[in-house]
Amino acid sequence: MSQNSNEILRVEGRAVPVRGDDIDTDRIIPARFLRCVTFDGLGEHAFEDDRKQLEGAHPFDNAAYQGASILICGGNFGCGSSREHAPQSLMRWGIHGIVGESFAEIFFGNCVALGIPCFTLSRDEIGRIQDTIEGDPQTSVAMDVESRKLTVGDETIDAMLPEGVRQALTSGKWDSLSLLLEDADRIETVAGALPYVSTWPFAAAE
Repeated sequence: MSQNSNEILRVEGRAVPVRGDDIDTDRIIPARFLRCVTFDGLGEHAFEDDRKQLEGAHPFDNAAYQGASILICGGNFGCGSSREHAPQSLMRWGIHGIVGESFAEIFFGNCVALGIPCFTLSRDEIGRIQDTIEGDPQTSVAMDVESRKLTVGDETIDAMLPEGVRQALTSGKWDSLSLLLEDADRIETVAGALPYVSTWPFAAAE
């Protein structure tokens, strides 16, 4: 990942394949973990119930995939409820980029808001990449956000990423909070000119 400000230009490392379509947000992070005050610690509970059901056979429990930074998934990934805890849990497990056949719209948007690029490829390409990773978990994978190309080992594939999202990631404008804080002086000026802000009891108390 680029270390230049908030720009996301490239994500590279090893990958973890999670097979199956329509994996919803409740499977990514079960609802009982939504009661947390912060997102800290959510990473260890990613796919919690699936992992328990598979008794250690889930890819997130496989020692060969520990330290992976890119998730390879199927179609309609992240469907179901709109909980932002889902991409938060994946990011805190170590995922910084996702490649799939398709994504649920809100999940995709929540990923972008965290600076996690989501590439889409055809079903055949996804299956082939998952086969490659399962055959050799040490295979290097790179997501070049600028060129929208995915490199798996020695192979480079054209991937899909909406142009607006590509521009937001590569320019660093995906982080709405940072953009807001950049204009802190202007915010204070506007707030000071608003009578319902300047006369607010809490503001007066300060």
